Amino acid sequence: MADPLAQIVSLLQPGAPFSKCVTGSGPWRVRRTQSPNPYYVAVLKGSLRYRDHQGGEVIVNAGDFILIPFAQDFMMWSDVPSSDNDMVIDPVILPGGGYRVGSIDGPIDMRALVGYCIFQSDNAALLSSLLPGLVVVRGEHRLAMLMQLLGDEAVSRRPGRDVVLQHLLEVLLIEALRSTADLSDSPGLLRGLSDDRLAVAIRCMHARPERGWTVAELAREAALSRSGFHARFQSAVGMAPMEYLKAWRLALARDLLRKREASVGEIARQVGYSSASAFSVAFMRDVGMSPARYAREAAAVSSAMAAEEFEGAIA
Repeated sequence: MADPLAQIVSLLQPGAPFSKCVTGSGPWRVRRTQSPNPYYVAVLKGSLRYRDHQGGEVIVNAGDFILIPFAQDFMMWSDVPSSDNDMVIDPVILPGGGYRVGSIDGPIDMRALVGYCIFQSDNAALLSSLLPGLVVVRGEHRLAMLMQLLGDEAVSRRPGRDVVLQHLLEVLLIEALRSTADLSDSPGLLRGLSDDRLAVAIRCMHARPERGWTVAELAREAALSRSGFHARFQSAVGMAPMEYLKAWRLALARDLLRKREASVGEIARQVGYSSASAFSVAFMRDVGMSPARYAREAAAVSSAMAAEEFEGAIA
């Protein structure tokens, strides 16, 4: 059966354009008001504190990892008591690389790897609808090893760096998400997959998106009544079963259109639409343009990016 979480992360085509090692000494505070990209922090030594406008304070200790999928306004500060007078506007850039916050000469109390990732796919809205506002992972050895590898690769200039970063980040996101322990108050894909019965239905949708699934059929796969399945799915995932299926089909369609390996009619069949016209209407309603135009514009963007990479390589 399909692995929905792995499929969605792979579909998003994550990249890691920015990663840095930050050390802290004494009292300090850092605030980020514009961070539209998913932001992550892996504490390697000591601890820090985190808070955003939606939730309470979270203490992040050595070995812990937090992923902030769509934080627009958040603050981190030292475990040592601090005030607004300790707010860091521009961190000190260290001679050997990395950044320092707080006292430049004091002993290091905290060391963390921080950065953000971008999604080359325009399906990021799908992720935002399926993730909690903050993912906290504590004491996961596998995640710590991945973060170390990511940090080492981010500061290196070795051949194949970008490819390695992309695949490391894919694994990192999957590991962080599946390591999230407490999902009871966070509707989304993770909570749905943690429900054994709902997980069967979700995997069916991902394995065979071309099939004309109905709520009744998915309920039978989950061994639940139709009404019970619908209510349970809505509560756990945060959207109705057919709404989720439509979102997944259109996400797949965008990916197939970017690849330009099939006609619009063939793509419509692959993602479960009875005709190219029905698919085009649904796509237009969701994306705001026809599938053919979307494919042309995606190809133009891809060609421009390839040209820039080529020019950079020979410059």
